[in-house]
Amino acid sequence: MASVAEPVTSTPAATNQKAADLERVRRTGVVAIMRHTEASLAIEAAEALLRGGVDVVEVTMNTAGAIGMIAQLTKQFGERMVVGAGTVLSIGAVRQALDAGARFVVAPNTDPKVIALCNQLGVPVVPGAFTPTEVVTAWHLGADLVKVFPVSSVGARYIRDLRGPLPDIPLVPTGGITTDNVADFIKAGAVAVGAGSDLVDKGLVDRRDFAELERRARAFADGVRSGREQ
Repeated sequence: MASVAEPVTSTPAATNQKAADLERVRRTGVVAIMRHTEASLAIEAAEALLRGGVDVVEVTMNTAGAIGMIAQLTKQFGERMVVGAGTVLSIGAVRQALDAGARFVVAPNTDPKVIALCNQLGVPVVPGAFTPTEVVTAWHLGADLVKVFPVSSVGARYIRDLRGPLPDIPLVPTGGITTDNVADFIKAGAVAVGAGSDLVDKGLVDRRDFAELERRARAFADGVRSGREQ
């Protein structure tokens, strides 16, 4: 396996793809997080998300069969959906995810090696941070977007407070985002939100209630539009 020290750099095509994928994340405004989703139901769940207007999906690496799910979703949907990997905690995990077809990388923490490798390969990277110091550190290390996590205990006002002194850093709040508050987070200045259990609920998927999943996806998409109009 190649090491991060090797002179691997992105190509012009990769650079263009990276810009396009980041634009998709910004435009959609919702990253649907598949955590512990049953692998055999991933395609049907993703179809429901698409019907609801969400075309960006993150498969967390601590999900059973995550690598296979990423490969399966990438093959099935192609350009219809941007599929990425979440909970990426090492450069080894970065390589595994990208080999499977992941087009962006998300982490709950800020690991300089993970960010550096993604930058070298021309892949969008979204490290996690919470405090202003952590947010700025992640940005200076080369983050394309910064995942503010977890926000369940601080609410949308915290994003507005961060945006005051840090208006140029694109923030993606995650953890506790619901259909009831998504518009508030977007209005507060988030470029997108990460939506986990309130969107891709494991029980919902296991019951094959894809109509409800579609409804939730549409509610999130509507919330993003509402937040941007306020």
